[in-house]
Amino acid sequence: MQISDILSPAAVRTMSQTTSKKRLFQEIAEQARTVYGVDAPQTLDALQERESLGPTGVGHGVALPHARLHGLDRVVGLFLRLEKPLDFDAVDRQPVDLIFALLAPKNSGVDHLKALALVSRTLRDQDLRAKLRANDDAVALHAMLAAAPGIKAA
Repeated sequence: MQISDILSPAAVRTMSQTTSKKRLFQEIAEQARTVYGVDAPQTLDALQERESLGPTGVGHGVALPHARLHGLDRVVGLFLRLEKPLDFDAVDRQPVDLIFALLAPKNSGVDHLKALALVSRTLRDQDLRAKLRANDDAVALHAMLAAAPGIKAA
């Protein structure tokens, strides 16, 4: 699995400002509707429900919100770079500015976990995080993420 398998170029963007985690999830839900045709209210509800189980801010300014949805046939991703970091209740208490949201079919099983592992490992790379933060062009951001090494299927 590669980042390019789950992340459409149209699903990458920079946001100048968002005021809350809820507003960010609304933006992700609308972007998912536009790019992947999923139901925005269902996406918003699923992201908020997952977040209520525990924050998805994984540290180093990165958040990996994720949810399982009806109406998807594969795992898909959305990437947002925030110009102004947002408090996300991250494990290291640092605000978040790099968000990679994953949406998976309701019964996706191991593919959802593989995608989470891939994105988590990719965004652990300090140099990649620095490059993502230094660029606001969606095409360049997608190219950087897509160039990351994938994981072999089991």
